[in-house]
Amino acid sequence: MAEDRVQALFAVADTIRANAPDAVAGLRRLGVRTILLSGDNAHTVRRIAAEAGVDEARGDLLPEDKLALVKTLSRSGKTGMVGDGINDAPALAQADIGFAMAAAGTDAAIETADVALMDDDLGKLSVFIRLSRATHAVLVQNITFALGVKAVFFALALAGQASMWMAVFADMGVSLLVVGNGLRLLRK
Repeated sequence: MAEDRVQALFAVADTIRANAPDAVAGLRRLGVRTILLSGDNAHTVRRIAAEAGVDEARGDLLPEDKLALVKTLSRSGKTGMVGDGINDAPALAQADIGFAMAAAGTDAAIETADVALMDDDLGKLSVFIRLSRATHAVLVQNITFALGVKAVFFALALAGQASMWMAVFADMGVSLLVVGNGLRLLRK
């Protein structure tokens, strides 16, 4: 009769990274919506997503399912994909920006991604996004300022009011000012 009963039951499940809840919270503070895409069991994926504070979770996905979901998400806004496996490579390539977890990642994921996080620290995602947004703001400032000064100089030149020193400032002076403005990013 003992042969008809379960003698032992073993279960194996992934655990979340220790810093995952903080990393997800940091992304939320930046207004980033998080979705967990995994080939693992859907129930397990939902549990891990809940522990980490992820907004949405989808499990039982094949690589082509991840790719299709990233394509769909890309239609409604900018997408980023974080992955470490060969199964993530197609979705990493499709996303607007792909992040590979380089320490634990496969060569395919690392080569496909746009950014490789060398120490696999998920917290660096929010740092990367903040720095990217700051860089974008500085670029817009620099381009607007440089074109504005050049337009003023051009108008003065057409009116016959421009001097050689104004031309030097419009060229080299503006170049030095925009480089100086860009250097502010080093403090971020």
